[in-house]
Amino acid sequence: MRITTWAEYGVICTLHLAQRASAGPVTGRDIALKERLPADYVEQILLRLRRAGVVKSTRGAKGGYMLARPPAKITMRDVIHASELETFDLHCVSHPVEEDRCSAAHNCSIRPVWLMLQRKIDDVLESVTLADLLHDEPTVRARVGLPILETV
Repeated sequence: MRITTWAEYGVICTLHLAQRASAGPVTGRDIALKERLPADYVEQILLRLRRAGVVKSTRGAKGGYMLARPPAKITMRDVIHASELETFDLHCVSHPVEEDRCSAAHNCSIRPVWLMLQRKIDDVLESVTLADLLHDEPTVRARVGLPILETV
């Protein structure tokens, strides 16, 4: 799995909204400025996130974007799936090289491994919420079961 710019920026944008949840709506331009991201890219990602029900938008002079649910109810899978339109691209299905070899009707001994990997990735992404990411790195590492790195 490769984390693309779409996915990374989607996580950054939603985390920004989670950190500023009590401030009310935040404009895409403000997110782009504060996070040093391209404004056009941010607007496109926010549109995808809105269509997926991860964020909601309000119009007007004090309008902008807010999370559609509390941070504890939005998973990394929600964000990445909305930003990327998929969390794991099963290439043999989405871009079959050869109809006979890559079709769902063909018996392929490799496909179950990719499907298992897709399920594992989705399970991990489903287990981490935006609320989990509102903490510092050592706390997040502990929450997800990773060792805390020693600082020198």
